[in-house]
Formats: sequence, structure tokens, C-alpha cells
Amino acid sequence: MKSFFIGKYEIKLPIIQGGMGVGVSLNKLASAVANEGGVGVISAAGLGLLYPQFKGNYLEKCIYGLSEELRKAREKTYGVIGVNIMVALSNFSDMVRTAIAEKADVIFAGAGLPLNLPSFLTKDSKTMLVPIVSSARAAKLICEKWLTNYNYLPDALVVEGPKAGGHLGFKKEQIEDENYSLEHLIPEVVEIAKSYAEQKNIPVIAAGGISTGKDIARFLKLGASAAQMGSIFVPTEECDASTEFKEVYIHSDKKDVRIIQSPVGMPGRAFDGEFIRDIAEGKKKPKSCPFHCIKTCDYTKSPYCIIKALYNAAIGNLKEGYAFAGQNAYLANKISSVKEVIAKLKADFSLSL
Repeated sequence: MKSFFIGKYEIKLPIIQGGMGVGVSLNKLASAVANEGGVGVISAAGLGLLYPQFKGNYLEKCIYGLSEELRKAREKTYGVIGVNIMVALSNFSDMVRTAIAEKADVIFAGAGLPLNLPSFLTKDSKTMLVPIVSSARAAKLICEKWLTNYNYLPDALVVEGPKAGGHLGFKKEQIEDENYSLEHLIPEVVEIAKSYAEQKNIPVIAAGGISTGKDIARFLKLGASAAQMGSIFVPTEECDASTEFKEVYIHSDKKDVRIIQSPVGMPGRAFDGEFIRDIAEGKKKPKSCPFHCIKTCDYTKSPYCIIKALYNAAIGNLKEGYAFAGQNAYLANKISSVKEVIAKLKADFSLSL
């Protein structure tokens, strides 16, 4: 596996650990992946729930939580640490400003088009900016808007296909359509990136359903510079989620992975369970919304509060929540260390060559 650059940062291992919220990828997992030479990523989603002891409202606790997670990660690693910030977050701007002020190495921004992301950079900023897209059209639009308005191009592009876990940037009918597969998307986005080669080298990172070293090799041959992987790092000792959450991955089968409709207005992929079945039967209904965490969520029409459901699952209360997961997440059969997971990926990669 060859190293590559995200802006000024050389990434020795071309693996980016996907950001997983709420409370699944925090400082422990991110620092462990960074120590292996990849990019460790802290999820900014729902951090206010994880720091209840801090004074202030939920949004103020989110700012404090992100600062704390970055500080803790820095105590554990000298490697590259990123932050995943969803554009759909109501406090997107605050989270971006905090990540830049705390000198996060990279911001990964998806779940919407981060058209104004470069506007938050400061003169002394050291943070690289990486949009997450689900089409060549979105990649082109972001590049053009950034170049025109800020004279800035992305430091990399993550292309997330329909086999990813969590919220998906596709319509339900597109998820199984081969025309929207990651294998189709990567070459298209690579061509977009190449069109700016005289101005900037923009590496393309493949994401969504990648679970083996063989998968990584396949997408590198299609022109990607690296792979983003999330689900494979959940059943690890260093993952920040509870043991009960990790065991859902270990004890699930292929039939348990399903597409759901999220309250934020997007389809998502998750493991089936009691909570999801209760939703289908109309047994859940939020009484109020104390967080207002997602711009597109209307709690008066939502069957449940997604941020509470994801938080409950992460701390082990699966009766009141569920686990997001990629299409191949069911392949996990034990809890390993991050070092062991990456060693296996390297071995599989070498064999595939």
C-alpha cells in the first residue's frame, strides 16, 4: 500500500477510518488508527450528549465535547486526526470553527454539500478540507464553487457509494442500481479530480462497503488513492462504543442488514432489531425535541429522535436504539485490536496483488 497526501499531510497507510456517530468513533479509535499510519476520524455528531457534566445548553456542550475529543486524541498520537462534520447538523458552523481552532488535521464534510466550507479557514489554519460526495456532479459543483468563491480546491474527495453504513446520499431506488455503484462512481470522480491537476493534486478516496484488502486493491486500480472504512473498526478493542454495541456486529447475519428511512429525510443502512421493529409498528414517538441537532428533522412528523436512538445504541441500550452498519458489517466474528485489523487488511491486499 502506497502512501498519499491530503494537502500537506502524508498519509503512510492509505486507509481513512470513517466517522461514526453518535459516540462510536471518538478519540480512542481515531488515535489507534492514526498510530498505524492511517487517518483517524472523530465524529462530531451528538457530542453534546457525551458531555452532560459541562455547563450550558446542548449546542455549547457539543463545542466543548469536540475540543475535548481532539485534545484526548492528541495525547495518544502524533498521527493524522480528522473530524467528520455533517453539513446537515444545525451547529455545522460551530463544529467547523471549533475543529479549525483546535487544529484538527482534516475536516470531512458530508450529508449535504459543504459549499461554504473554505469560508471558515483562518490565516494560520492547518486544517485540510475534504468533502464527501456521492456523485461526480456533486464533486464538480463543489470544486467550481470553492474555486470561484474562495480560490480553493478540495484537499481530497471522499466518494461514498450506496453500500455504506449510516445515512446514504442516494434515493432508495438507486441503492441497488449498478449505475450508482462505487465501481461506477470512482472513475467518474477521478476524471473530475484530474481536470484540476494543473492547479492541485486532488486524491480520491473510495468509501462504502469496503471490507477487505482485496476491496482496497480493486478501488486503487480504478484510480482511488485510498479507502475509507468504518464498520470494520467497530468490533475493535479501541472502538469508543460499548461492548454490547460491538456484539451486535459480531452476532448478526447478512439478512439483518437493512435499509431504513431516517427522520432526517434520507435512507440509511442499519442492523435490524427490536427498536426498528417498534418503529415500524408505530410504537415510538418523540414528545419533544430538546436538541434541534439536524436542520432537516421535524420532530412533529418524526417517528423517533435519531440522535437519542444512536446514542442509546452506542452506550449499549439496544432496546431504545439501533446500530448503523455498512453492507458487509455482518462479516465480523470477533473483537480484535486495530493493529490486528490493519495487519489482516495489509495481508489480504498483498495476496490480491
